[in-house]
Amino acid sequence: MHDMAIHGDRIVDGSGAPGFTGTLYLDKGRIAAIREEDTPSEDSTERLDAGGRIVAPGFVDVHTHYDAQAFWDPTLSPSPFHGVTTVIGGNCGFSIAPVTSAADGNYLMRMLARVEGMPLESLEAGVPWGSWQSFGDYLARLDSTLAVNAGFLVGHSAIRRSVMGERAVGEEASDEELQAMCELLASSLAAGGLGFSSTLSPTHNDMDGRPVPSRFASREELTALAGVCREFPGTVLEFLPGTSAFDEDTYELMTAMSLAAQRPLNWNLYVPGNPAVGDAQLAATDYARERGADVIALTPSQPVITRINLRTAFIFDAFHGWEETMRLPLAARIEALRNPELRAKLDAGAKSEASGVFIFMSGWEGYTVDEVFLDKNRSLQGRRIGDIAAELGKDPFDTLLDLAIEEDLRTSFIPLLYGTDDASWRGRVEAWQDSRTVVGASDAGAHLDMIDTFSFTTQMLGGAVAQRGLISVEEAVHHLAEVPARLLGLTGRGALRAGYRADVVVFDAATVGCSETYTRHDLPRDAGRLYADAQGIEHVFVNGTEIVRGGAFTGQFPGAILRSGSDTYTVSIPGDYR
Repeated sequence: MHDMAIHGDRIVDGSGAPGFTGTLYLDKGRIAAIREEDTPSEDSTERLDAGGRIVAPGFVDVHTHYDAQAFWDPTLSPSPFHGVTTVIGGNCGFSIAPVTSAADGNYLMRMLARVEGMPLESLEAGVPWGSWQSFGDYLARLDSTLAVNAGFLVGHSAIRRSVMGERAVGEEASDEELQAMCELLASSLAAGGLGFSSTLSPTHNDMDGRPVPSRFASREELTALAGVCREFPGTVLEFLPGTSAFDEDTYELMTAMSLAAQRPLNWNLYVPGNPAVGDAQLAATDYARERGADVIALTPSQPVITRINLRTAFIFDAFHGWEETMRLPLAARIEALRNPELRAKLDAGAKSEASGVFIFMSGWEGYTVDEVFLDKNRSLQGRRIGDIAAELGKDPFDTLLDLAIEEDLRTSFIPLLYGTDDASWRGRVEAWQDSRTVVGASDAGAHLDMIDTFSFTTQMLGGAVAQRGLISVEEAVHHLAEVPARLLGLTGRGALRAGYRADVVVFDAATVGCSETYTRHDLPRDAGRLYADAQGIEHVFVNGTEIVRGGAFTGQFPGAILRSGSDTYTVSIPGDYR
């Protein structure tokens, strides 16, 4: 007698092979057997008839920032409603453990509020700061509390701040400090950290507008810390090298980190559509593999619709020559932005090749006014800056800045929509099929007022499969489940196979997708976040327990905290994740 039988006309096992009619038999949180059969042939306590819907492995999200949200929302919504059963946090060097003092915890909290767009009031009220210090203590706080499986990388900025204190911002580490960082990372990996993450991205600045701690690391520091992973089975690397076309120094750094660790390095983010930048970025993998290393790009599954403002300045501070101005206190920043000479300099910098992948966001006339804060400006909401500028007889850049200044820089803008046409969708599919990439980049749990990429799974299945038929549902599921699971070395996850963990999603291939994005106020202290409901995701099981039924949460929390070595295996390099 089995615990559960899930029967379907189309079981898609995650390998990319054609679907088949059959039954999954579940016992004690695992897949006991998979049989190709027209009707269930073995007894079970419960039975789910999936009919013509797709029965697939639960999806794996390799890049989230749920580290803080896990304390106030153990469902880690909206991810499970979109079919995700395993998430990885601690990316970009931004874990919230280890933390050795109240001052360090306060710094990390304020850093997250700025760099990852999490409301400070929610972080203050929703996270039990001070209740852990070590990485192991942090993981223990989350054991047996979550609806989905979750693993966490050990963040460079947390390590650096814990060892160097305030010197972590602005100073290089001494030999003694580097040794202490390596020892702290080692103890964190021994406690279950899934690997090491870091960033050098110019978009990553703290609450004071200064670069986050990891951006002050030398090459030697980055390589030494990456090398600590070599001693711990089942670990990986995650890294943000920057936003421009890579040069040989970038190739060498990522290759050196991968070789030091003897682990694959997953970097963020390759966005197809700009060959001048993208080809040079993907060439990093070729360079690394020729030298026995492996460097894998994270690539999005959908058009990235970004909402930005000059108050938090995220993205704006990535334009060439903007960082100094965006670091100014609010009042001083507003005054500086009134200066015509500075405006001309900022405009030219944003439009220069030095802005890298962000150059496509410098077409001010294509910006849409997303949200305004003064009643007198309500009529501007939803309108293009170019049209408003034409009516006023003004330059589009001046129009954007004048509106923002009038509203104390709170005005939210959507840059020119990019990647929504059929050709861009075909380009994304080509990127997914490239052996140098893995699909992801959800940033779920972060940039809560800016992006809706948390729904990357249903956007991919809806946009590329259901609406356009650009790839088969079997191939899409392969990219959402088995490929990321193999890159991370997740033991017994990412596919439907006998003996594997029973992480299963049942969805309607014809209707799968997501709703329009909207704001809901369900964060601590009633703060808001962007949200989109899933469509067509009917059942989600984690470790054999149903957590989503008909789009609603069942109230069960069967998720496991994944620890390196026990829940992951070591991935050899160069690797084959396909």
